[in-house]
Amino acid sequence: MLSRFVSSQLLNTVSKNGKQFSTSAKNKARVAVAGASGGIGQPLSLLLKQSPLVSELSLYDIVHAPGVAADLSHIETKAKVTGYNGNEQMADAFKNVDIVVIPAGVPRKPGMTRDDLFNTNASIVASIVKAVGENSPKAFIAIISNPVNSTVPIAAEVLKKLGVYDPKRLFGVTTLDIVRANTFIAEAKGLDPATTHVPVIGGHSGVTIIPVISQAKPSVSFPQPELDKLTVRIQEAGTEVVKAKAGAGSATLSMAYAGAKFTFSLAKALHGESNVQEISYIESDVVPGVKYFSSPIILGKNGVEKNLGLGTLSDFEKKLLETAIPELQKNIKKGEEFVAKS
Repeated sequence: MLSRFVSSQLLNTVSKNGKQFSTSAKNKARVAVAGASGGIGQPLSLLLKQSPLVSELSLYDIVHAPGVAADLSHIETKAKVTGYNGNEQMADAFKNVDIVVIPAGVPRKPGMTRDDLFNTNASIVASIVKAVGENSPKAFIAIISNPVNSTVPIAAEVLKKLGVYDPKRLFGVTTLDIVRANTFIAEAKGLDPATTHVPVIGGHSGVTIIPVISQAKPSVSFPQPELDKLTVRIQEAGTEVVKAKAGAGSATLSMAYAGAKFTFSLAKALHGESNVQEISYIESDVVPGVKYFSSPIILGKNGVEKNLGLGTLSDFEKKLLETAIPELQKNIKKGEEFVAKS
């Protein structure tokens, strides 16, 4: 009963605008999770197993993925689950899949920034994306591994080397920033967070996270001191969780929720649902001089159909953007140079 409740509340996948969305076999996605036995990977895989949009789950990790797969396979949903371990099984894990979600990597610990994770996670993401490019070159790739501002450019450069890069099919998952903004703004105004929507653009760390509270639905406003405080809380929410867990991990459950939410949107778009809107960190030209940027997009069966851009920003948000640009440029360059040197 619980699994059905969670699925219906999280997904709202089988209906939109009053129309039934088909989840027949041909309209279900084959999804791979890279890093499936980790703190994000396990709850993410659980949520994906519950979805009527998923026909097969391919779980990959260095160790323990077959155990996670065996555990999930006992759940009474139709998705078939298979686990793969180690470098020798990597190619099989990513063969003939539609969507690859990558939460693999080491988590943040107290005192660590996302950039501190760079060297380890950069290598992990590069090796996984290479295997995906070689075995499922048309797959949608959704990257959760931090620092997303750099790991998405790393993935792009790896795919370019393989000759299979399609910017419409590569995504940095920044959904957690939107989920947090929705929650925090709703709490501040006594709204229902499930029906509150606050766009968050830019990147996925610190000052590159730009909450566009002026475009919130329903419309809200705050005195400047409170707006400053809310903005900083959204930007630093990951650190809030790291500190609260006192060395025991980072944001795993909320990130799994956000990763699943984004994956379901990809699955719906892949199989023909119209007007699927998300916000994602993608190759972009909406901000001059910034090669990758997170903004609202419309998804289709071939990936990004349209970049909806920034909309109208307040003067406060324009200043946030000015602050974010040099940091984003630095992060992007760091990712591209990692691949060039490796």
